[in-house]
Amino acid sequence: MEFHDQHLSSDLQVCLSKNLTCCTKKMEERYQVAARRDIQNLLQTTSSSLKFLISRNVAAFQETVESLVHQAENHTHAVLLHTYRDLAGPAAAPLGEFFTDVGLFVLGSELSLEEASQRFFDALFPLVYERLVEPDLSRMSLSYSECVRASCRDLGPYGGAPGRLAALISRASMPGRVFLQALHLGVEVINTTDHIQLSRECRRGLLRMSYCPHCQGLTTSKPCMGYCLNVVRGCLASLAEVDAHWREFVRSLETLSTRMHGAQDLEQVLLEVHGLVRDAVAHAQRNTPRLSAQVRRVCGDPVRQQPEQVSSGQHGSVGRDSIPLKGAVRNADDTLSNRRKEFLSSLRLHRAFYGGLADQLCVSDLAPGDGTACWNGAGVASYTLRVVGNGIKAQAENPEVKVKEADPVISQVIDKLKHINQLLQGKSIPKLGTLDQIETGSGDGYSGDCDDEDGCWGSGNGAAERRRIETMLTPGNTNNHRYHHPQSKGFDQMNSGTRGTQSVPLVLVSICAFALLSG
Repeated sequence: MEFHDQHLSSDLQVCLSKNLTCCTKKMEERYQVAARRDIQNLLQTTSSSLKFLISRNVAAFQETVESLVHQAENHTHAVLLHTYRDLAGPAAAPLGEFFTDVGLFVLGSELSLEEASQRFFDALFPLVYERLVEPDLSRMSLSYSECVRASCRDLGPYGGAPGRLAALISRASMPGRVFLQALHLGVEVINTTDHIQLSRECRRGLLRMSYCPHCQGLTTSKPCMGYCLNVVRGCLASLAEVDAHWREFVRSLETLSTRMHGAQDLEQVLLEVHGLVRDAVAHAQRNTPRLSAQVRRVCGDPVRQQPEQVSSGQHGSVGRDSIPLKGAVRNADDTLSNRRKEFLSSLRLHRAFYGGLADQLCVSDLAPGDGTACWNGAGVASYTLRVVGNGIKAQAENPEVKVKEADPVISQVIDKLKHINQLLQGKSIPKLGTLDQIETGSGDGYSGDCDDEDGCWGSGNGAAERRRIETMLTPGNTNNHRYHHPQSKGFDQMNSGTRGTQSVPLVLVSICAFALLSG
């Protein structure tokens, strides 16, 4: 290996030195790639525990919601079975469909909960009519039953129960929907900042700090702390701008969590659905004479099933109502409230993550401890230049990395955090469809201010999108947060990237060390 002095190695762009060097332009370029990969791997490693915390709790919240919805369905069916035994079995199917819609809505679907509620009560009406209003009739024909079902909305046999049920669940669901969507956005923020685009000035600074000493055979030297802070704070200046909004994000999640009680306590509301359904049926039963006359006026005299239809058809004596139901077994401590408290207690430890990120990288990984000989960018000596602070403005005096402007991608992330914080604080009303827009970057995500002391959570009745949502929640869908476990793929990529990065520097270091020792 031939040594070059600064004049003979003028093709070097960054690792220039008055001392002997064993680096060539090609080696310098490879070191440049290694330095960039190093910092990206460090970012991913440093954020991995925070990202896993959020992702794990998204999955845990969704599982708890699913269990809660299933328990509410079973409890409602059990109450019908106890109060209206002949009604409970045939009602199981529409009841299951309704609670499927409820689960989808709670987890973020924009389907109309009011329509789902009305559809459930519509399907229930023929059963109520033939078993409670006209109990002396044998089973109605399918066509007559359909006529009764279609008349339900005009006759209003349940009073205002369908609308009240939808409004209660919708109001209780909105805070949780925003909470979950905020967690998805939190993961997106981390993924974006993990893969920040480094400027040319930053890449040159990282190369000079991490690998230029290798060209002089200083393979064990680490950068001085002040030098490291200037370089990394310059490189991550845009990420430091996320700090204030991330802190507010954590505070806003805590604020929203404290409001999830009473009418906004999803668990309490869902477990009271059975009472509203039971009372709605009782309301219809109390109005038997009126309903009987109205149905006959609309559909005519009842048309009974043919004997063969009755024999194959159902008197409600078999099926689901023949087996007493038990609610889903759930740990008493496994409540949405407890899960939120535990999660927010852990998340609070990461509230200053972006403000201290550059310092953490230098202290934990890049720079040596006190009293150790260090690399100052030119040689092994103390670093005497001014150390700047964090953030874009502070970099105006940075002697190592010039920062011209904020990263536009990070600016978009900050905008998304601002929007979701407005929703979390209840200062804005979430419009249907806007939660996904916040996550993907389209739309403004909120609409106007609100003084509702309980938060601005509307009932939300958009067009039904059950097919789209069910597709979204299919395990095979790669974009599905509900079944996505980022710790596997992301960690594998991170580890493989680290291995690939390490192999290049080690080869180059050994070449340089051998050449300098031989010289």
